[in-house]
Amino acid sequence: MDTLRGQFLVAMPEMGDERFRDTVIYLVGHGEEGAMGLVINQSLEDMRFADILEELKLGDKDELIQLPDKVKNRQVLRGGPVQRSRGFVLHSSDYFRAGNSYEVTDEICLTATLDILKAMAFNDEPSEALFALGYCGWSPGQLENEIQGNGWLTVPFSRELLFGLPIENRYDAALARLGITRATLSASAGHG
Repeated sequence: MDTLRGQFLVAMPEMGDERFRDTVIYLVGHGEEGAMGLVINQSLEDMRFADILEELKLGDKDELIQLPDKVKNRQVLRGGPVQRSRGFVLHSSDYFRAGNSYEVTDEICLTATLDILKAMAFNDEPSEALFALGYCGWSPGQLENEIQGNGWLTVPFSRELLFGLPIENRYDAALARLGITRATLSASAGHG
């Protein structure tokens, strides 16, 4: 199988693992060593970006209070079940730091250092970014087996899907990119 890096996975209804029900995952890595991705359509309801900044002491109280609402209230995504306290930023390539940023594609990078959190909070860069806690990981061959077992659909990259749409619309939008809906995906569709 060719690499799926830079593409999306969409969970099928038959997916046995409840943690992945109705998820859309952006794959940041996929190869012989396995795969890694971030869920891009589930937020942590009780946490905002300002909470992370405060917890990591990335600004004093006055600085954090003065942040624009769009920064303070930025959603924190539930990136996946692995290392749930570790933060990852998927972002546009206009922010790249050699040694810290990983180039997923020409357009998208992944950075997991404090510097990018400061840049997001105080410098309004990168131009597009998602912050997630945790990630999804697959051992060698595991993802391929799950795809063959009808656990996932693959969806080509869309910048709008990654950054433009509200997170609650991303699952249906990912399906729409394949020309299908939840109803046509359902295992019981047409068997009423």
